[in-house]
Amino acid sequence: MASDFERLLSRYDPSVRRLARSARRLVRRFLPRATEQVDHGGRIGYGIGARMSDTVCVILLSKSGVKLGLYDGANLSDPTGLLKGAGKRHRHVPLPTPATLESPALVALLRRAVTAKYRERPVT
Repeated sequence: MASDFERLLSRYDPSVRRLARSARRLVRRFLPRATEQVDHGGRIGYGIGARMSDTVCVILLSKSGVKLGLYDGANLSDPTGLLKGAGKRHRHVPLPTPATLESPALVALLRRAVTAKYRERPVT
């Protein structure tokens, strides 16, 4: 039986599916015990608990590609300017290619997001 994640991906082109799976591997590297919440509107959330305020990041799917949303991205240091968007809290990083996921700047940004969330709401 396919997981909720795979059922959601089945609605997208192969290139989007590959990129989303790669993004998931990156997120799991930094949040191995995270809860994964699949929203069939095209979002997969990862957090340190079940509440929205526990969310660290979200993989955002569209017909044209994948973005990595950071829940509190507006408050993160982003010296290379990867974060896009104008929300009061949320920002996202477009992921045009799998190579983007290997960018040291993206890895550092995700590390900062995880560290900030655990500092804000430690897991006991």
